[in-house]
Amino acid sequence: MAERIISSQSVPDDTKLETSLRPRSLDDFIGQAKIKDNLAVTMVAARARKEALDHVLLYGPPGLGKTTLAYIIAHGMEVNIRITSGPAIERPGDLAAILTGLQPHDVLFIDEIHRLGRTVEEILYPAMEDFALDIVIGKGPGAKSLRLKLPPFTLIGATTRYAMLSSPLRDRFGSIYRLDFYTDEDIEAILRRSAEILGVQADQAGLREIACRARGTPRVANRLLKRVRDYAQVRGRGVIDCEIARVALGRLEVDAVGLDNIDHQLLKAIIEKFSGGPVGLETLAAAISEDTDTIMDIYEPYLMQLGFLERTPRGRVATRRAYDHLGLKYPKSRLAAEGESPQAPLL
Repeated sequence: MAERIISSQSVPDDTKLETSLRPRSLDDFIGQAKIKDNLAVTMVAARARKEALDHVLLYGPPGLGKTTLAYIIAHGMEVNIRITSGPAIERPGDLAAILTGLQPHDVLFIDEIHRLGRTVEEILYPAMEDFALDIVIGKGPGAKSLRLKLPPFTLIGATTRYAMLSSPLRDRFGSIYRLDFYTDEDIEAILRRSAEILGVQADQAGLREIACRARGTPRVANRLLKRVRDYAQVRGRGVIDCEIARVALGRLEVDAVGLDNIDHQLLKAIIEKFSGGPVGLETLAAAISEDTDTIMDIYEPYLMQLGFLERTPRGRVATRRAYDHLGLKYPKSRLAAEGESPQAPLL
């Protein structure tokens, strides 16, 4: 599958941009107000007690700032941060090596923590609860268990699949926060900050046009800003205004609410091939030649946020809003089933 400009997944080209734009403190972090307030309190309390911060679990769709918050926590606690991911820790020994290398109160950030293997995950239980590492020496009847003390540390886990975490692991986190999609106003503020850092000239209307198509995701917003900046430089006067932003995003095939051709393909498959649904996930994945996990993790969250798609016990259903957005006529049979007159206006 070709790279999507509005994908919330990180791609190699994003690394340099995200590093330069990443806020370093909670004051600079825009949005997620409740999470920021709670983190600020717990961080101040932990510093006052000279203790490691409680373990933190961050979950929600990709691109919303889970990694950024991990960096901010480490910076605010004035400690080092070690970055890894669930798939990168293949054996218990890999995790043991990381844990024994931590300094007191350090932050260990594990992205995609739901992808840890079961044997690796079991190493974490005593490490998180007792700051201890249990090692088995030898095999068979002569095997012995050795417990090593670890320095107090803070584990920050990030996941897009909260339900896939085992209960024993979830229960060991002292703080659990869900990151939600950002409002257009928050995204516009993020874009204004990014434009200042990058030296991009943009007026309020231009930033607002980008914000409303950024799918409530800072990563997508900054990527779109970069592309629109290039268009403004080559085809405009170097200033991003509403018209430049609209034309540039139109050329990128990003519509007024941030959907691209793949989103349209998914919705039209439900509507045209399966009469609006319900259709099972496996069937839908086969119809558009896509992986089921990709549909669940990447495509569906934003479509559901917009109210274009519903998950029901029988499968996926395209809503009346989806028909209206695509300019398609809502079926009379669906209107009748919903107890409305076929002449009722579409909303």
